[in-house]
Amino acid sequence: MSTSTTQDLANAFTALCKKGEFEAAGQQYWADTVVSVEAMEGDMARVEGRAAVEAKGAWWYANHEIHSVKVEGPYVNGNQFVVRFTMDVTPKGGQRLQMDEMGIYTVQGGKITEERFFYGS
Repeated sequence: MSTSTTQDLANAFTALCKKGEFEAAGQQYWADTVVSVEAMEGDMARVEGRAAVEAKGAWWYANHEIHSVKVEGPYVNGNQFVVRFTMDVTPKGGQRLQMDEMGIYTVQGGKITEERFFYGS
């Protein structure tokens, strides 16, 4: 895939995220075989397939109160791009916290085939 095509997808995906339309971004740009990898242990550490990734997102929204999200990027290199998310969230039953997360997205065939997340300290 050419960088310009990846750039176009990255721009459109990130624009939806900047508007808070994270679910729409995934629905439009994830491949059916998308893999999502988190920097953590447990059931949500690696999920495969569109339905599983959508279920992971639904779990996140059901279990966190999101106060604000800032989205920066995209930063493109070849068939990958990076988006930075800084979030102010309160986990249900937990304490409010600030999250700093980088998502690296791999594009093949005009769709996101993998998303991999890294957390700041």
